[in-house]
Amino acid sequence: MNTTRVALFQMTAGIDPAANAAAIADAVRTAKVGGAAMLFTPEMSGLLDRDRRRATPHIVAEEENPVLKAAREAAAAQELWIALGSLAILRDDGRWANRSFLLGPDGAVAARYDKIHMFDVELATGETWRESAAYAPGEYVVTAETPLGSLGLSICYDLRFPALFGALGDRRCDAIAVPAAFTVPTGVAHWHLLLRARAVEESAWIIAAAQVGEHADGRKTYGHSLVVDPWGDVVLDMGGAGPGVGFADISATRTAEVRAQLPALANRRKMAN
Repeated sequence: MNTTRVALFQMTAGIDPAANAAAIADAVRTAKVGGAAMLFTPEMSGLLDRDRRRATPHIVAEEENPVLKAAREAAAAQELWIALGSLAILRDDGRWANRSFLLGPDGAVAARYDKIHMFDVELATGETWRESAAYAPGEYVVTAETPLGSLGLSICYDLRFPALFGALGDRRCDAIAVPAAFTVPTGVAHWHLLLRARAVEESAWIIAAAQVGEHADGRKTYGHSLVVDPWGDVVLDMGGAGPGVGFADISATRTAEVRAQLPALANRRKMAN
């Protein structure tokens, strides 16, 4: 069977970028020892801080970001692909971007994706989030060639918008990354449901590295980093107990079998307005 091993870093990122960078570098080494070709990290791997005044000094331009620099060095040192879930980046226009980076085994940036959908909600628990107050939304669908084949990029709240995943399916992505920092209430209600649905809809592997536990800024995240196959079966669930590195084998044969049994992508039609 034609398989590629991936590693997922479920982490409890905090307010110190240096500590987060060190944790990522350690996860890269663990992934390499475990035989992975790629490591996936969660949304906001470099800094998770709801206090925007405190966070501001750490949100710098891409070329100045210490976590990106450390991840690039780790990728090159271990000759490993890294799907760096996302970092908070200062754009040229002064706005912030929630940006994913795909790093090649030479440490070079192979692709970038800015989160398109902003998390602006008021939850029944009383939690209020206004991502658009600080971050500018992205505009472009992004895919890239990797050891898994074509990889589509998304970030967290994007999961709730099937049009983006439909566009990735139209591009025949073999796998889609969904790095996340889901809250506990929304995670319990919808995390597994939505990830499995997106896998089935796009006949693609879903690889979703997640934040977990209680963070230094006071928030709590759901965890349960998942790998879901194109049939919707969960092949890895890292649970919600704490951080760590998990492994899964991505089978190209399984993808071909599912697409042959259920050719939804081939049968998809454009709908008239």
